[in-house]
Amino acid sequence: MSATGIKEVVKQKYGEAARRVQSGGSSCCGATASTSCCDPITSDLYDASQTGELPEKALLASLGCGNPTALAQLSAGETVLDLGSGGGIDVLLSARRVGPTGKAYGLDMTDEMLALANENKRKVGVENVEFLKGEIENIPLPANSVDVIISNCVINLSADKDRVLREAFRVLKPGGRFAVSDVVTRGEIQPEIRQSVLAWVGCIAGALEESEYRRKLAAAGFEQIEIEPTRIYRAEDAREFLAGQGIDVEALAPQVDGKFLSAFIRAVKPIGKGEACCGPSCCQ
Repeated sequence: MSATGIKEVVKQKYGEAARRVQSGGSSCCGATASTSCCDPITSDLYDASQTGELPEKALLASLGCGNPTALAQLSAGETVLDLGSGGGIDVLLSARRVGPTGKAYGLDMTDEMLALANENKRKVGVENVEFLKGEIENIPLPANSVDVIISNCVINLSADKDRVLREAFRVLKPGGRFAVSDVVTRGEIQPEIRQSVLAWVGCIAGALEESEYRRKLAAAGFEQIEIEPTRIYRAEDAREFLAGQGIDVEALAPQVDGKFLSAFIRAVKPIGKGEACCGPSCCQ
C-alpha cells in the first residue's frame, strides 16, 4: 500500500473512532466506559489520579499503547507537543504538568478527532492548550520551539517514519526531549505471522524492530536513545479475540510471544557548539 493509501486508512479508522465516542460508544470495539476493552494494548493505561478530572469522552477516545505523560519528565513552563493527539487525553494531562506558564499542543490530521479534542478542552476549561490540524510528517510549528515531544502509539502508523523523526528533531529546542510510547517488535518475525497478528493489534502494522528504531533516531540526529519495554504481549492475552477471528492461538503463540511490545522511547536533541539550552529544566 502506498504512503497516501496508508494515511487515508489511518484517517478513516480514527475518524470512525471519534464518531463512535461522540455517539456514546468507545474508540475500542464500540465498548462503553463501563465495559472492558477487547484489546490488551489499549486498556488500563491511565490511573484514577490522572483521569479523575478529565471528560469521559477523552478517556473513551484513547487509542494509545502506553502513557507517555506518566513517564515523560515535564516541568512547569515547558512547551509540549503531542504527535497524533486524538481525543486530547495526553495533551490535557500534559497541560496540567507544565502549568499556566507552559503550553501543550496537540497535532492531529483527523477533523473528527480535532473536534472531539476541542470539545474536551472546553469541558476541562484549560487555557494553555491548542490543537493543530496537520500531519506528523509536516509539523506546523517553527524550528527550535518545543521542549518535549510526546506521542502515543502513532509514529508506528506513519509510512515515512524517517521524516517524522526529522521533523520532531527540527521543532525541538537544543536539549529538548523526545519521549513517546510506541509499539515495537523484537527479533525476526515472519511476514505471515505479522499479518496474522494484525487481526489482533492493528497498530503494529508499521511497528519497527527496536534496533531499527534506534538507528532511525540516531540518523535524525538524536542522542541518549533509550527503549524501555512497558508491556510485552503474548497471544494468550488475546485468546478470545484471536479465536473469534478463526486464528489457531496454540500454533501462533510460539512465534509471537515476547516479540511484540509497547515501549517508552526516549532521546535528546543535543546542544550544538555555541547553542544554549533554553528550556525551564535546563539547570535542573
